[in-house]
Amino acid sequence: MTDTTLRITSPADLLAAVPRLLGFHPEDSLVLLTLGGPGRPMHARADLPTDLDGFTALVESLRVAVRRNGVRRVVLVAYTDDRCLALEAVGRVGDVLGAAGVTVEEAIRADGRRWWSLTGCEGPCCPVEGVPYDVTTHPMTAQGVLEGEVTLRNRQAVADSLVGTDLDAFERVREEAAKAHLRMERTGIHPFGPAAAPDRLRRHLRAEGLWVRDRLRTFLADRRLLPAEDVGRLLVAMVAIDVRDVAWSQMCIANAGAHVDLWRDVVRRAPGELLGAPAALLAFAAWLHGDGALAWCALDRCREAEPDYSLADLLTQALATATPPSTWQPVASEGLPLFAS
Repeated sequence: MTDTTLRITSPADLLAAVPRLLGFHPEDSLVLLTLGGPGRPMHARADLPTDLDGFTALVESLRVAVRRNGVRRVVLVAYTDDRCLALEAVGRVGDVLGAAGVTVEEAIRADGRRWWSLTGCEGPCCPVEGVPYDVTTHPMTAQGVLEGEVTLRNRQAVADSLVGTDLDAFERVREEAAKAHLRMERTGIHPFGPAAAPDRLRRHLRAEGLWVRDRLRTFLADRRLLPAEDVGRLLVAMVAIDVRDVAWSQMCIANAGAHVDLWRDVVRRAPGELLGAPAALLAFAAWLHGDGALAWCALDRCREAEPDYSLADLLTQALATATPPSTWQPVASEGLPLFAS
């Protein structure tokens, strides 16, 4: 759930806007977009439920999201071949939103080729056979291409983009991570074994935290992706939450796009046992950047490695309730416990 604004004046505009806002073409999904008026603009997408529990979760998630953002007017798009499922989803969501003072101005069903109104429209504007549409030829799509936007074919393509395909690059990072482990062990610190003496461990983590801070600041200045040696060291250092938080503290809305590029690359090269921290940081950067789909997919990767990763839990709550990125207040790295005197 994110908060981008586009001008929409017709169902054709709406259907062209959805892939631009989501970053992919939805399938078997319910999409909610807000219209102008009070509240923060936002959009949300969810898989269409197949059982009562799923409908309950969907309705509650959207209710909380529109309430948090003060929304009063929305449109709904159900992407499915199943008319009955679309009517059920739109009806349940509409009833709950209506009770909360939110008006569903329009609801349509689309199957990728044709759309149908679900708000009782009759006549030539909404024929039984549906209205043909093609988002690839819409001016809004062309504008997105001119602006350098990339729209993937579906949500699975977003998830697939986080899985590396360069095995040589992956192995180089694994080797460098092993070297970083060995360097730590030679100083008496065992990242996956017995803890070192507290003073020695603190000195080491502080040194690694300073390196992480400086390395990320260099990346933000030159935008050059990290070599395998730096990725391996970074991954090992961020096993310590205090060091990971140093990386986290370097993010803000203004540089979120750069952090998305960085952490996406790191995730694609990270060994599974070291994937939790960079995947969570990618999810956070994607949320700040307004890319909810990427954030959710990054959270999935994080949980593949570490199901109980705490940062993933916090971000899941923020995404599920459509918490706007503007609420994030960055913490200066100098104020982190790791650097406290």
